Amino acid sequence: MRGLGSLVGLLVVALIAVMAYKNYFQKVESTSGLTPTQTINMVGVKNDLLGIAQAERTYQAEHGAYVSLAELTSSGALALAPTGRDGYVYDVDLSGGGFRVFTHCPATTNPGCQNYSVDQTMEVQTTQ
Repeated sequence: MRGLGSLVGLLVVALIAVMAYKNYFQKVESTSGLTPTQTINMVGVKNDLLGIAQAERTYQAEHGAYVSLAELTSSGALALAPTGRDGYVYDVDLSGGGFRVFTHCPATTNPGCQNYSVDQTMEVQTTQ
């Protein structure tokens, strides 16, 4: 009889843990508007942007110029697939003596996604 009580107690604790876990992730989704997977992808995209921007700054310090994303990858200055992550596509705009790395996200296939950009200041910003 004592074993049955322990089993019931264990099941109650497990049920409470599952309900707390589910409640936590529902709050995360409702406050940010993103699922946990979308949040992880967004953080990955922002980290990719910062990596590309850092590669641009390093390349400029070594060679005296900023270059396209294709040239960064072909020169070995950047080890990142230029096709992007989770539907995001990366590109570099070289103008005004500086650079701007930005993303394009397909909102039709990836609802809730946002476009981001970063320049030589290394500050990631949301763009339209």
